[in-house]
Amino acid sequence: MLSEELRNKYQLVIGLEVHAQLLTESKMYSSDSNEYGKLPNTLISAITLGHPGTLPKVNKKAVEFAVRMGLACNCEITRWNIFSRKNYFYPDLPKGYQITQDKGPICVGGFVPIELADGSQKSVKLNRIHMEEDAGKSIHLAGETDTLVDFNRAGTPLIEIVTEPDLRTPEEAYAFLAEIKKLVKYLDVCDGNMEEGSLRCDANVSVMLKGASEYGKKVEVKNMNSFRNVARAIEHEHERIIHLLEAGEEVISETRTFDAATGTTASMRTKEDLNDYRYFPEPDLSPIVISEEWLNSIKVSMPALPRQLYDKFVEQYGLPAYDANFLSESKDVALWFDRLCTQTSNYKAASNWMMGPVKSYLNETGKEVAEFPITAETLASLIALVESEKVSFSAASQTIFSELLQSQKESPLEIAHRLNLIQESDESSLKPVIEAVLAENKTKVAEYKSGKKGLLGMFMGQVMKKSNGKADPKVATKLLTELLEN
Repeated sequence: MLSEELRNKYQLVIGLEVHAQLLTESKMYSSDSNEYGKLPNTLISAITLGHPGTLPKVNKKAVEFAVRMGLACNCEITRWNIFSRKNYFYPDLPKGYQITQDKGPICVGGFVPIELADGSQKSVKLNRIHMEEDAGKSIHLAGETDTLVDFNRAGTPLIEIVTEPDLRTPEEAYAFLAEIKKLVKYLDVCDGNMEEGSLRCDANVSVMLKGASEYGKKVEVKNMNSFRNVARAIEHEHERIIHLLEAGEEVISETRTFDAATGTTASMRTKEDLNDYRYFPEPDLSPIVISEEWLNSIKVSMPALPRQLYDKFVEQYGLPAYDANFLSESKDVALWFDRLCTQTSNYKAASNWMMGPVKSYLNETGKEVAEFPITAETLASLIALVESEKVSFSAASQTIFSELLQSQKESPLEIAHRLNLIQESDESSLKPVIEAVLAENKTKVAEYKSGKKGLLGMFMGQVMKKSNGKADPKVATKLLTELLEN
């Protein structure tokens, strides 16, 4: 562990490279199917394998998805796009080179706003977003010395989101990744599944003395399959590099792999210089020109983004930041809630239902909100029933809600009548119930009158029990207080 003194001596500098597999039906440069989980080497063709005489063709939908992401990240969109060959050898890169973008990425600059745990905000600067293709997958079976190769993933469309060295803590890196995952899912360009490898992150980590103007040597950490592991790997490198510097040793610019079991990194290879990749223009692909008309059509098709919905929930619906954060975390939840708010003006109650009973149901059943059996219109009717004080919230959330989950043949009001759940708010009917409760608890009444005002809750519990939960809490509390004080 680093001492506070050493931590304060150095500045951690982080840059992230996030690869997002695009949700297109076919691959980046061929018509091969872009699916996950199929039998090895069943989604390949001569084009994917780079056989002589074959010609790639750019996937138009992948280009549109890249532009969507660029617009969401406040980037400048490059109108004249060319592709390059990035030459390096991996056993799972069948062509021996990767078709990517080098000098002219489709999205330039931009920024992504993030919010940290303490409520502070930061805009993380981007360097670029570019299009490329994925490599295949090497498989190492336990106890086997041979490497198996599955080329199904080769050619899968990717965008690579590259930040400037603008992050300073593992927490900022975590928040940035969470925001990127949210954005790609809102835009429907990537499913954001890190376990399946459709969203992957490499972290470039360096350390420099505080106040210095020159960055230290960076290391790149790969093989991280969760946001938490990215943060853990960064923290490990932070400490490792400082220990090297304090011991007077050299920091080697290299690629390292992260072991989630031990929380440590290990060297894989020294870091290639860009010259080692021998970039040159891809001779088999014509430039892609993004016209004003094409760009405008993509802009028109853009969905509402998380920050826009968050702002709407806070400013238009008057919700607290906590509610708005929860409701805008998932696109489907945000849109479902927004639809609910067209049926009711009690936005805070709607939020409470979404964060309470609805969330509990979805968690318990493992279902998505799209599978939620109650319509927004019906839930709004249930909210109105509670708001009008015809039924209590407990009766609505525990009984009527459960009935609606089974069937919506009856309205919430019809269920309330059938189950005799309509609240009793008539004082003349409630007064005998309250008097009976007080008569049964004379000792507690005396204690209340001697100063133990906290017993009011106990009395209310007894009133609710004796009335079978039908007593209107407001009216009952008022009557109970009056009788106890007199």
